[in-house]
Amino acid sequence: MRIAVIAPGMMGAAVAQRLHACRAEVAITLEGRSAASAARAAGLMTLPTEAALAGWADVVLSILPPGDALALAQRLAPVLRPRGQAVLYADCNAVSPASVQAIAATLPGLRFVDIGIIGGPPRGQDQGPRLYASGAAAADLAVLQQHGIDLRVIDGDVGAASALKLSYAGITKGITALGSAMALGAARAGVAAALRDELAASQPDVLRALQRSVPDMFPKAYRWVAEMEEISAFLAGLPAAPIYQGAARLYEALAEGGAPVATLAEFYRRPESKA
Repeated sequence: MRIAVIAPGMMGAAVAQRLHACRAEVAITLEGRSAASAARAAGLMTLPTEAALAGWADVVLSILPPGDALALAQRLAPVLRPRGQAVLYADCNAVSPASVQAIAATLPGLRFVDIGIIGGPPRGQDQGPRLYASGAAAADLAVLQQHGIDLRVIDGDVGAASALKLSYAGITKGITALGSAMALGAARAGVAAALRDELAASQPDVLRALQRSVPDMFPKAYRWVAEMEEISAFLAGLPAAPIYQGAARLYEALAEGGAPVATLAEFYRRPESKA
């Protein structure tokens, strides 16, 4: 089985490296990618273009920021559609069920699997993230379990794995957004120190969790904007949907850095990091 991973971002490159280390035949492309991507992909087989990669592969793993997922499928469709059932396309992005169904609709005739990735990029000898797979062809990806990937097939059609992913991310990244928003509000009102002291006294577990998750979010905030919008679309018609539009705008602002990030970094500074 020849596996293409598009693209070699933090998650994609780590998944590709894990597959390679576990003796899978895997390749990526550096077309349009940065020097950082090239460094992450060191040692991997590379092909010159996305189209060449799609024509070579038996399995395509799409691992991108969610806002780019549909465009990738559209770009690859002219190469992949004529191959039909010979190729399996797995969308592994944090998109809503409606979005992943739209992606599948651009690739008629292919075996299509919906995957939701929960957890961080694989590192060293850890177990790596869980890849939850749904759809009629999901069992065809079970071979990835032999190559270091924790793939878990769940009941449901295309859209089920995405629903699970967004439900989980809505909780974890939603809590990070709430912790960020209220710390910024407290700082603006001049009560940040009092709030931090109260959290330490009455909610120490919450404070410790936010001291990890908020600073860890800063370099990822730009990627979380589209993910929050996808969660809002997933919740369309429910009263909570606008909450995630607000979270998207918060992460959009934090992605720009500046004073809000500095304020949060100070509020959630871990005690052991104080000089």
